[in-house]
Amino acid sequence: MEEREQLIKLKEESGLNWKEFSAYFDIPYRTVQDWEHGRRKMPSYLLRLMEYKLKMDAVIKEKGDING
Repeated sequence: MEEREQLIKLKEESGLNWKEFSAYFDIPYRTVQDWEHGRRKMPSYLLRLMEYKLKMDAVIKEKGDING
């Protein structure tokens, strides 16, 4: 699966729309659009970092819900 497809899948799994997704990662919306439409190639390391951040934030939220 290429980065573009992985990005789309990651966005869908996050439950965010594209504007929210770009704001969440502090990446310009236009850049995310370019990645989504294949006009620019997304760095593969960035995709891995984005996946990691989403997973860690979910774990932190889950632990907060358990302890809260």
